[in-house]
Amino acid sequence: MSQTLNSPFPLAPKRLVIASRESRLAMWQAEHVRDCLKKLYPDCDVQILGMTTRGDQILDKALSKVGGKGLFVKELETALEDGRADLAVHSLKDVPMVMPEGFDLACVMAREDARDAFVSNDYATLEDLPKGAIVGTSSLRRESVLRAKLPHLEIHPLRGNLDTRMGKLDRGEYQAIILAAAGLKRLGLESRIRAYLPYDPYTPAAGQGALGIETLIKHPNIKQWLAPLNDLPTLFAVSAERMVSRQLGGSCEVPLAAHAVWDQSQMQIRSFVASVDGKAICIANGNARVQSIEDAEALGLAVAKDLLAQGAADLIPKISK
Repeated sequence: MSQTLNSPFPLAPKRLVIASRESRLAMWQAEHVRDCLKKLYPDCDVQILGMTTRGDQILDKALSKVGGKGLFVKELETALEDGRADLAVHSLKDVPMVMPEGFDLACVMAREDARDAFVSNDYATLEDLPKGAIVGTSSLRRESVLRAKLPHLEIHPLRGNLDTRMGKLDRGEYQAIILAAAGLKRLGLESRIRAYLPYDPYTPAAGQGALGIETLIKHPNIKQWLAPLNDLPTLFAVSAERMVSRQLGGSCEVPLAAHAVWDQSQMQIRSFVASVDGKAICIANGNARVQSIEDAEALGLAVAKDLLAQGAADLIPKISK
């Protein structure tokens, strides 16, 4: 390993390999992490190992039917295990709430806009869509809210990377689609957003808009090198969100939302669990002083208990009890 002046640690990395999905958005994220690392460690050779995951390959079925969010990370984790990569970059909302044994969510970077975005070529807002209009979404969470608020719309599944989804919209297969605003902004497609959906009722998924970096626990030096990239407000917020989701068996099969904001030691969080048809919903809000990850997780746990007390378990047949 080489020494680097002004490095936050005495020993700087000589070479780091980032595992990433090969979609345009995933590669943007990996390149962003690469550039941040190069600023920290100018002498380090930072490479990107592009990979195709099962989640990218299976496009004709809903994620909830074929294995959930873990399909987007498994191949990347294998690359960490066999030494082909040192770290893996993920959209945090795609990372399972319970990390596999031996793996660590080593770093959470500053969050982009966490809201959902309404994208359409012909209509300015969701409310403008006529009866029977087809709206595409990959999320049971979004579907449940849409069915509750706008039952006259047709909600159809929408899979594929961001460019694939936009292409389906542009070919007229959908009158509108709902996407995470963060991805559109990161790829310079903000102009395609017709409206941002409000946090209430369109509460985002746990971790939406944030980047997570995964490493192996047995390589603590890599976690140390990544430490300067951690963003404290985001880390606290997603720690609370992921605790709610973890307690409620959060997966692609559960219409579950959790969004927290931490500001000057105070945290606010909103969460819901719903039936897919939108006919039943449990909503909980929390507010507490948070000065550590443990405090954030405690608030998330309290919100999860509130949801369970309201009967959220009845809306999640596969919940771990």
